Amino acid sequence: MTTLIINIKELLQVRETLISKVSGAEMAILPTIKNAFVVIKDNLIADFGSMDNFPKINADKTIDAGGKMVLPSWCDSHTHIVYAGNREQEFVDRINGFTYEEIANRGGGILNSAKKLNESTEEEIYDQSKARLEEIMRLGTGAVEIKSGYGLTVDGELKILRIIQRLAQNYPITIKATFLGAHAFPLEYKVNHQGYIDIIINQMLPEIAKNKLADFIDVFCENGYFTVLETEQIMEAGIRFGLKPKIHVNQFNSIGGIQAGIKYNALSVDHLEVMTTEDIITLKNTATMPVALPSCSYFLSIPYTPAREMITAGLPLALATDYNPGSTPSGNMNFVIATACIKMKMTPEEAINAATINGAYAMGISKTHGSITIGKKANLIITKSIPSYYQLPYAFGSNLIDTVLIEGKVFE
Repeated sequence: MTTLIINIKELLQVRETLISKVSGAEMAILPTIKNAFVVIKDNLIADFGSMDNFPKINADKTIDAGGKMVLPSWCDSHTHIVYAGNREQEFVDRINGFTYEEIANRGGGILNSAKKLNESTEEEIYDQSKARLEEIMRLGTGAVEIKSGYGLTVDGELKILRIIQRLAQNYPITIKATFLGAHAFPLEYKVNHQGYIDIIINQMLPEIAKNKLADFIDVFCENGYFTVLETEQIMEAGIRFGLKPKIHVNQFNSIGGIQAGIKYNALSVDHLEVMTTEDIITLKNTATMPVALPSCSYFLSIPYTPAREMITAGLPLALATDYNPGSTPSGNMNFVIATACIKMKMTPEEAINAATINGAYAMGISKTHGSITIGKKANLIITKSIPSYYQLPYAFGSNLIDTVLIEGKVFE
């Protein structure tokens, strides 16, 4: 099937040649074509260019995008959208003065979500999760990473990963699965950390590898959660079972997690709300993508990732939602981009690069996603009629998406 999109006011993130990511000053450059067209054959981008050079093509479907922008769909490289229930009460607790850490220390937080998940059936969790997935697709996300981590038992973690696998089979969106059994220590292992780590390594990982349930392994490396040495032990085990590391680091403290991630060739290090000069220097000239989660900072009222310092230092940066029940109950990448511009002083060009090509890199899919390039997936956003793409972060409270195409088809 051939689909044409014509009269595009401006086609964004145009890359004639394949690139994997953009870094430093390159992040401020967003290649575009005004008055453009795109040709889609089946599920791939087959051609694009200026309407001045529009080829004669017999199309099965034509979309007139007069007055509208077209750009690659968002690549959200960090989410936890498979969970049960919610944590509304903790939201109110924080309003009343409790910190995230205080709530966690009294049995809330991740342990609260784990309790709910282990009390819910696989079908109940699937139904809740597919509604979240459909919502983010309507909001323009065309590729998403989903983590486990709310099971904290062998059965619970495998249940989450099976649900992620089922979502990937039932929806056209590209889904990458991450095993995050090392999200927190269950209460019964609070003083026996190695006992739980042994379960992760000797019971969870073999089953995950056997059933091909995950692409990546993650660890919450933070004071009160997993130490650097524990993180390294788990990353080493994950690598042995064929899983590449993507780790939570520097959300509340800088304790050496970034250095550990780089040591084990982590694809990404995520959160980065607290960054030292040493952390930034360590990331330079590595293959590890820093990932910022600004809506988490917004929701928890914690510092934002220092994007300006990092980009000035020549680093790349990706943006993701951290969609989860406790610290970011939203998968809206449009809000993430706006918040990065408003609170982190990223330019619209930098934010769009961070949410498309760099987000794809942070999932290992930059060869197929994240830019308007011939041969890549036809996962596209068509905006409403807007004066410029600056409107996307500027009108932060408005839904400016008109149409989303996933695998070349309009997602209803």
